[in-house]
Amino acid sequence: MVNAFKSAVKYFKSFPDIRKDRKNSIALLGNPGAGKTHLLIAVANNLLNNGISVHYFPYREGFDEIKDNLDALEEKAQRMKDVDVLLIDDLFKRGATDFEVKTMYSIVNYRYLNHKPIMVSSEFLVDDLLEVDEALGSRIVEMTKDYLVEIVGDRRQLNHRLAN
Repeated sequence: MVNAFKSAVKYFKSFPDIRKDRKNSIALLGNPGAGKTHLLIAVANNLLNNGISVHYFPYREGFDEIKDNLDALEEKAQRMKDVDVLLIDDLFKRGATDFEVKTMYSIVNYRYLNHKPIMVSSEFLVDDLLEVDEALGSRIVEMTKDYLVEIVGDRRQLNHRLAN
């Protein structure tokens, strides 16, 4: 978890210099309860305090909301494409449908092509992301390469929700 914290701090401090680069994003992957979302929300809040717009997209809840109102899909997807930074929380939580993968690919690919940063948390590791969809996963890996941390280990030690 120390690596994730250091990477998050380094990412925030480097953001002004890297935000237009190809490798301008961060991903914290692995064990649930390890603080991935907490760290990325902290980075997002600091970016917001510095005038950078951030859109928070909780993967499962976000897609549930989209499926409840498909008429709003284009507007919501465009917002996720246009914002300065997109925070995708719990990517592929409880799996991914073809619709979700295609929609995420469209958004991430747009951001990839236009050098627009993403912040990703997921319980999936790199190999898992690539298994779901190699094109989407490889873009995420390339964008986050300098700030990609995989958190793996004993869940009783890493999951802060299980600690006494």
